[in-house]
Amino acid sequence: MNAHDDTEAGRFWEDLYAGREARPLDAGPNAVLADVLTGLGEDLPPGDAVDLGCAEGADSTWLAGRGWTVLGVDVSATALERTRARAARAGVSDRVETEAHDLGRSFPIRSFDLVNAHYLQTPLEFPRARVLRRAAAAVRPNGLLLIVDHASVAPWSWNQGAVTFPTARTTLASLDLDPADWTEHRVEAADREATGPDGQVATVTDNVIALRRR
Repeated sequence: MNAHDDTEAGRFWEDLYAGREARPLDAGPNAVLADVLTGLGEDLPPGDAVDLGCAEGADSTWLAGRGWTVLGVDVSATALERTRARAARAGVSDRVETEAHDLGRSFPIRSFDLVNAHYLQTPLEFPRARVLRRAAAAVRPNGLLLIVDHASVAPWSWNQGAVTFPTARTTLASLDLDPADWTEHRVEAADREATGPDGQVATVTDNVIALRRR
């Protein structure tokens, strides 16, 4: 993929990341990712992972630090640059690579033991159901598909205004998966305490879809 994606999505996300300071390099992973993988423990040993919409690489770096080989994917060149810098700072550059994709137009041509898709929500036109079905198709047997969506709006979020969020079950239904091929690990709404960029604290709700491929 090109280093700079000049589509509407590419410009939107590049402007967002380039227009703000990088997150602290010691910022941890998304809370649901850490909770789900910690809960699975040795039942999901490290393998190959893809971090879809990896942003600045907190999840990718955390996974690599736990033995995963990670492909971080984002449409923003700045986000991918910061992902590589974070991995280098953590000493895991050898286990983190990046690819630029506008997921509505292209997708990594590989399969993975873990597909991590956090907050693939956008104010722009986006074929979300099709992208999530491709994410599911990329999961290897015995692998995990983890989709985490916003179910509420944090006070500091860019997506303020009248927003309607699908439920976890609605998102799961949109994947059109064969139940014989998948085991539900978690399909639920979950509250957590979140901290904003200026230290604000609020309770937010996530929709969590965690599925194991049989």
